[in-house]
Amino acid sequence: MAVVRDSAGRYFASFVIETGPQETLAGSPTEIGVDLGLTHFAVLSDDTKIDSPRFLRRAEKRLKKAQRDLSRTKKGSANRAKARLTIARAHARVADARREFHHQLSTRLIRENQAVAVEDLAVRGFARTRLAKSVHDAGWSAFVAMLEYSRCWSTRLPGTAEGSSGSAGSSPRRRCVRPAG
Repeated sequence: MAVVRDSAGRYFASFVIETGPQETLAGSPTEIGVDLGLTHFAVLSDDTKIDSPRFLRRAEKRLKKAQRDLSRTKKGSANRAKARLTIARAHARVADARREFHHQLSTRLIRENQAVAVEDLAVRGFARTRLAKSVHDAGWSAFVAMLEYSRCWSTRLPGTAEGSSGSAGSSPRRRCVRPAG
């Protein structure tokens, strides 16, 4: 067992447990394409639009005030340490909400579809433009990574999707590596 404390002062305990066999998902005849964007987080090939939650934009006012409070404190003081912790907690709250949104959406897409195709985006290029804050707030790379590992951990019976057994992600080079057992 390992206990870790993050920059926001939160403690996390991690441990390993043995589980039974994984749930097998039934084969699904549906395939879906995902187009990532800024006005809508994702537009699916069946014309479903998933709104972008804009977690950072919603928390900006609170973060600005916390940053102002920090800048007014004396370096090395106890109040500065408290203000720094307040900012770290606010950023952690934003990151946690974004991560939860990505987890829920990626799991839903993998469970409902036999194959998921995602456009190949040059996130680094977008991040160098005036849209950088919005691109980072959307978290496309993290979402695609979650789609890939959700696909790796889900066991699916072969369906009618041609040449596919639950593939996701934009890169055919990546392979699922998971522990035996």
